[in-house]
Amino acid sequence: MNRIDLSGQVAIVTGGAQGIGFAVSKRIVDSGARVVLLDMDEKLAGEAAAELGDAATAKCGDITDLAALERIHAEVEAETGPVSLLVNSAGIAGSNATLQDYDPVEWRKIVDINLIGTFHINRVVVPGMIARGYGRIVNIASIAGKEGNPNASAYSASKAGVIGLTKSLGKELAGLDIAVNCITPAAARTRIFDQMSQQHIDYMLSKIPRARFLELDEAASMVAWLLSRENSYTTGAVFDLSGGRATY
Repeated sequence: MNRIDLSGQVAIVTGGAQGIGFAVSKRIVDSGARVVLLDMDEKLAGEAAAELGDAATAKCGDITDLAALERIHAEVEAETGPVSLLVNSAGIAGSNATLQDYDPVEWRKIVDINLIGTFHINRVVVPGMIARGYGRIVNIASIAGKEGNPNASAYSASKAGVIGLTKSLGKELAGLDIAVNCITPAAARTRIFDQMSQQHIDYMLSKIPRARFLELDEAASMVAWLLSRENSYTTGAVFDLSGGRATY
């Protein structure tokens, strides 16, 4: 494993209690930074932070609640230090159905969490990064946001939105030492699979030339570099983690 130096920094990882978020949080701690796991599951977040040791703490919060995020961010900066790193990994897949059969309430919920939530957490951390002239942001999008998965219109559309948001914000902040990028992973075996039909899981695997799902540590390795000072030029970019599936 390559050593990434994040020493002395403070990171917020949304959805940090499990899956890609937890793997990234572990890599951040191993790289010398302090990490705050922001997750809706208070019990799981506390257990995850305890597993990571003294460099990790947990906060319970909903990224669709802007006021709550503003309060949590203020608490983190007062208790842990200025937030210079953000990884937004919170998200849901939702159920699988054709567009005409999709429950409109669930469709909106997926967009609210995956896209509006991304807007909220980026909006909260960016002013402090601007004031200090430094920051690194990684938003977790998806290969579905590039290619669109059938029977997953809400998820695909929300993740396409995350890509567009990331590109826009990256350009807005390009004059500062603040990098805003996203990754587009193929599926990894996490609890998000519990929301999907087996037919949809099989479909996703069939589209991956490497013929396997993403390993969580593979995602964490890429994100760790994107969070580092070595990533001093690239911003507003999309980094592929699709096992060869992506066509652009």
